[in-house]
Amino acid sequence: MKKEIKFSLVYRDMWQSSGKYQPRVDQLVRIAPLIIEMSCFARVETNGGAFEQVNLLYGENPNKAVRAFTAPFKEAGIQTHMLDRGLNALRMYPVPADVRKLMYKVKHAQGVDITRIFCGLNETRNIIPSIKYALEAGMIPQATLCITYSPVHTVEYYARIADRLIEAGAPEICLKDMAGIGRPGMLGELVRTIKEKHPDILIQYHGHSGPGLSMASILEVCENGADIIDVAMEPMSWGKVHPDVISVQAMLKDLGFQVPDINMKAYMKARAMTQEFIDDFLGYFMDPTNKYMSSLLLKCGLPGGMMGSMMADLKGVHSGINMILRSKNEPELSLDDLLVMLFDEVEYVWPKLGYPPLVTPFSQYVKNVALMNLMQQVKGEERWTMIDNHTWDMILGKSGRLPGTLAPEIIELAKSKGYEFVDTDPQLNYPDALDEYRKEMDENGWEYGEDDEELFELAMHDRQYRDYKSGVAKKRFEEELQHAKDAAMAKNGYSEEEIKKLKRAKADPVIAPDNGQVLWEVSVEGPSIAPFIGRKYQHDEVFCYLSTPWGEYEKILTGFTGRVVEICAQQGATVRKGDVIGYILRSDIFA
Repeated sequence: MKKEIKFSLVYRDMWQSSGKYQPRVDQLVRIAPLIIEMSCFARVETNGGAFEQVNLLYGENPNKAVRAFTAPFKEAGIQTHMLDRGLNALRMYPVPADVRKLMYKVKHAQGVDITRIFCGLNETRNIIPSIKYALEAGMIPQATLCITYSPVHTVEYYARIADRLIEAGAPEICLKDMAGIGRPGMLGELVRTIKEKHPDILIQYHGHSGPGLSMASILEVCENGADIIDVAMEPMSWGKVHPDVISVQAMLKDLGFQVPDINMKAYMKARAMTQEFIDDFLGYFMDPTNKYMSSLLLKCGLPGGMMGSMMADLKGVHSGINMILRSKNEPELSLDDLLVMLFDEVEYVWPKLGYPPLVTPFSQYVKNVALMNLMQQVKGEERWTMIDNHTWDMILGKSGRLPGTLAPEIIELAKSKGYEFVDTDPQLNYPDALDEYRKEMDENGWEYGEDDEELFELAMHDRQYRDYKSGVAKKRFEEELQHAKDAAMAKNGYSEEEIKKLKRAKADPVIAPDNGQVLWEVSVEGPSIAPFIGRKYQHDEVFCYLSTPWGEYEKILTGFTGRVVEICAQQGATVRKGDVIGYILRSDIFA
């Protein structure tokens, strides 16, 4: 009998690799018992990466979500882990040291056991401080190697980095094969090299299935000493996501590895519930192409987690590019044509930018440069004329040392702009900031929250947090969701009038009880306006006021809990008795 192999369900990354949004807290709380009941997972990835930011985007408190989701796993003895971008922590750009330190205290207090610390450049100066901060806070720091395939990313290169991270105190190493392009043989050799020198170090493998190498890679790392494998489950496994736990378990069990049994009854329940989440609202923001595997991904090396955003970008520029081509009497491009051209341009750009591993945020930087180059070339202009400031920070060394060498034309371009290259500790470029955020919270009368978690959230995602607190985020999301639903119906052949009739058919009208003028809630910051689509009303909450001809202000209640699907009378509109003021859907699907 071979060694024991444990499984970790990457529930957060399953969604991250499939679409824009992730489940709400009420959904997470429902799925957790079924994940536990499957009885095959030693670990579950609960948060980190874009998780907290996504919560804020649709008006949900991420701190409540993390605490609620981790609690049942902790009670069941299942370890939880989060994704942590090192210098960038939980966002796409660098974070001050005092905010980074606070993150580990907050996340440990919220119930997260393990932090998977990675740097998109494999820069140890960005990872080692986080190892120290995590240990001080009581978390397990899992230091991470971002796997890619290039002339500079060799076994020796990765083994040297692993040595430094282990020496700094990391008890675990993760091989983060975020694009699934790591060659199985190299990955097996890397695991064996680390294990021979550090036999007590736990090694966890994370490989996306996009290009089709993941099962072979899992086999090789297990044969060479890996301890834990990241897996997914239907209906979101495979495609650009991860291999399914059923297939991984069957493969390893056949070869004599000790693997846990899967409670298939619970698996099917969790599968159905996850599909329910997709059907509820998450599916409106999931690109269907993310369900497909493609060997073309070996060519560009882009990670599974950013394929959704990349396809959205391509669709956004597709019509503009074709308009330019039409004006030049040149043939138009299909979306597939554009995709292959982008992959080719990424392949061209990547080595010239010093071979940064294509993982967040550097995969986005390289993709953005490639996309801008592509658009410029379609216009008949030169490459490299549209490089954003964050990408320049990477090029100039402000995020750390690049693995490879910059191309001469990039160096010359930087000099022509008067930019200076640096090789200082990247953290020194970003001074402490918590005092400023404390001041803002004090001025607004905002509570710091349990374990300073609200202070942390503002400091980590200040713009999104302010939108969350003001209610703008929730309003924006509800409108975005309604637009997505309407677009889906229009795509299926429904006219605008038919869509309106269908929405009304499912909802209850709020009727004017008398003649009068409609007045919505009074705002002290601007004109009073009608509620946004998706606004939730409780059964005893005032929907609006009716100013009657005899001078009274009559309260109009919904009489039930629900959400607005249509407003028929704007602020100040005159209505007659029996007119419909608005339609409310009796539902808590967005509770």
